[in-house]
Amino acid sequence: MIASPLFYLVSIASIAAVFGIAERFDRTRRYFTYLPAIVLIYMAAMVAAQTGLWERNEAIGAVYKTAKNNLLPAMLFLMLLHVDLRRFLKLGRPLLIAYVAATLSIGIAFFLVFWSFGFGRDEAGLFGALCGSWMGGTANMLAVGSALNVNETMMGYTLVVDAVDYTFWVMLLLSLVRIAPLFARWSGAVESSVVLSDLGCACTIGPKRYWLLLGTAFAVAIVSQFVGMHLGGLGTTTWTVLVATFAGLVGAYTPLSRINGSNELASTMLLLLVALIGSRADFADFGAVPRYIAAGAAILALHALMMAIVAKKFKLDLFSIAVASLANIGGVASAPILAGAYNRALIGIAVLMAIMGYLIGTFGGLLVGYTLRWIAS
Repeated sequence: MIASPLFYLVSIASIAAVFGIAERFDRTRRYFTYLPAIVLIYMAAMVAAQTGLWERNEAIGAVYKTAKNNLLPAMLFLMLLHVDLRRFLKLGRPLLIAYVAATLSIGIAFFLVFWSFGFGRDEAGLFGALCGSWMGGTANMLAVGSALNVNETMMGYTLVVDAVDYTFWVMLLLSLVRIAPLFARWSGAVESSVVLSDLGCACTIGPKRYWLLLGTAFAVAIVSQFVGMHLGGLGTTTWTVLVATFAGLVGAYTPLSRINGSNELASTMLLLLVALIGSRADFADFGAVPRYIAAGAAILALHALMMAIVAKKFKLDLFSIAVASLANIGGVASAPILAGAYNRALIGIAVLMAIMGYLIGTFGGLLVGYTLRWIAS
């Protein structure tokens, strides 16, 4: 065992870099179809820790805590710089109804499944974190999990359930594209591809200022932690997450939002955070994963049923409800792919919806997590 904190950090960064870079190459990308890089990074870091690559001492524990506490709010801030509420509200009534319905139905499904499966207080944080992911993305999952004090092993469950159930959900929604005309006749909808093809994507194109973004992000991280330490009630980490989220939303209306590079930095921080969490996890009790996967599948089934009811009630087409669903559950990585399967001109709509999840996912996951704890107590 190596006791050096520097060796620990280099190992963590190397694990994140190997899988993060491999996922971006065309030759190796297909190998990540069913197991995303974040899951493999978590597993690799956990294996390295369990095999004794580094020592679990006080110094390494302090490095882990410091790195995690600073990376998390910095990542949230950078991730939210491109949330544009004004563009989102221009999506139009059908898509806004579909998006709100997708978010609410996911939350309702979590409550129903948590109760019907008989889960308790110990699992409430896990489902809160998963809800954060399925209303936003993996970054929201980590934020909610940290705020709810979900331990590293339970976060591993969440990552696996997210990856497995999400993969089947993407495949199902893509397979349904061909029945869009039939669905439109059933729901009485006008297809969105005819009405909304003029909406585009608010993407940042221009020079990259990584140092400026990093400096601002870590300044926000320090301030948010300071504020979090002096506010009571919800706990330091919860307040830190909320303050960083608010700062990112404000930053979206400043010149910072026009600087290119925040997405790459936020993605890198996300991979590092997953590796850090994996380095503290344990193999014990991983046999419980199938039950959580089944619960996740039940959540998606209930969500699908409620979305179909909403589509019939408000005469929504399949594109609207499917992309709204995947913008929540899959995020920026997959929602544009589904939108492109309908019409490439609709990709911008999916991006706008998915980016909005970065804001909603944290609040939604925290609300569900805290409520489930209250229900279970």
